[in-house]
Amino acid sequence: MASKIEVKDLLEAGVHFGHLTRKWNPNMSPYIYMERNGIHVINLYKTVAKIEEANEALKKIAASGRKILFVATKKQAKDIVAEKVSNVNMPYITERWPGGMLTNFVTIRKAVKKMAAIDRMKKDGTFNTLSKKERLQVDRLRAKLEKNLGSIADMTRLPGAIFIVDTMREHIAVKEAQKLKIPIFAMVDTNSDPRPIDYVIPANDDAGKSIEAIMTEVTQAVAEGLAERKSEKQEEKAAETKEAPAKEAPAKAEAAPVAEKPTAEEKPKTAAKEPAAKKEAVAEVKDEPKKETPKPAKAKAAKADDLTKIEGAGPKAAEALVNSGIDTFAKLAKADPEKIKETLTEASSRMAHLDPTSWPKQAQMAADGNWDELKEWQENAKGGVE
Repeated sequence: MASKIEVKDLLEAGVHFGHLTRKWNPNMSPYIYMERNGIHVINLYKTVAKIEEANEALKKIAASGRKILFVATKKQAKDIVAEKVSNVNMPYITERWPGGMLTNFVTIRKAVKKMAAIDRMKKDGTFNTLSKKERLQVDRLRAKLEKNLGSIADMTRLPGAIFIVDTMREHIAVKEAQKLKIPIFAMVDTNSDPRPIDYVIPANDDAGKSIEAIMTEVTQAVAEGLAERKSEKQEEKAAETKEAPAKEAPAKAEAAPVAEKPTAEEKPKTAAKEPAAKKEAVAEVKDEPKKETPKPAKAKAAKADDLTKIEGAGPKAAEALVNSGIDTFAKLAKADPEKIKETLTEASSRMAHLDPTSWPKQAQMAADGNWDELKEWQENAKGGVE
C-alpha cells in the first residue's frame, strides 16, 4: 500500500501556487483556498483527497490490464513524465499531440505498423537493396515516427484512461477522450475548466517540482495495480497446477472392470445348450421371408469450416489455408501467425499485405462457439478498440 500523501510534501513542491487572479476560471473556486499578492492559492487538503481518489481509480484500471495514456507536451513536464511513466511501462505522448490519436486510432496504428515494417526491411536485407537516397528517406521517416509515436508502439487498442498535465494546452486530447467516453485524469490549475475532467487533481501544472510530486504519487498507484495483476495471475496458475493432478486421480480409479472368464463347470452347460439354440434359429430363418440387408452408409468426409468468418481473411486467403491443411477453426487457432503469413505469400504475392496476427485468437473464439463474443471483438477491431 502506498504511503499516505502529506500536505507538507506538496507545500514544499509548490503544488499550491495558482495563476494570477485575473486569469482564473470561476469553476475552480471550490479548490481555491485564498488569494495572496494577486495570486490564487490552491487548497492542498482538497488536492490530497483528490489524489487519493484518482490513485484508487488508476490502480483498478492498471489491475484490469488496460493501458493508461499519459499526455504532457509542455517543456517543463515532458522529461519528467517520460521518465516516470516508462518505469511502469505505460504509453505516453510528450511531443506534439497527433490529431485523431484517439478518434482515428486505426490510422495511427497504421503509422506504428509502418515503423515495424521498416525494422523488418532492415532485418531481412531488403533495406540494403534500396538506393542511397531511398535509404535516407526511409531513415528520416523512421526517426520521425519514432519521435512522435515510439512511446505508444505497444498500445494495440484504445487506452482504459488518459492522464493529462495542463488541460488548457491539451484541449484536443480532452475533447477526443470525451467523445469516446474515456475516463480523464488531469492536473488542473486555477486557469483551467475542471468540468470535462472525471478525476480532477487541483495543482500547479507549470512548475517542474509540482509535476514531479504528483506524477510520483500517480505512477506509484499504477505500479501497485500492475503488481496486483501479476500476483493474481500467479495464484491462478498455482490453482490450475493443483487441480490437474486431482482430476487425473479419479480418472485412473474409474478404469473399466475386466470381464470374468467362465469357470470350467460353466463351460459344459453352455456348450450343451448351443446345438438346440442353433436348430431353433435355423428353423426361424427358413420360415421368415428373406430381407435385404441395408448397405452401410459411406462415412461423410469431414467438412472444412468457413474460414472467411475470420475478420481479414477473404475467400482466396481461406482457400490457401485449406490447401495448406488448415481447414478448421481449431487448426487455425493453433497456427503460428508468421507461418500463416508465409503460406499466404507463397499462395499469392497479392496476399502479402494481409496481417494474420489476430486470426488465431478469432479462430479460438469460433472453435469454442463464442460467436457473439467474436462478433463484438470484430466490431470493436473495426473501430480500433481491439
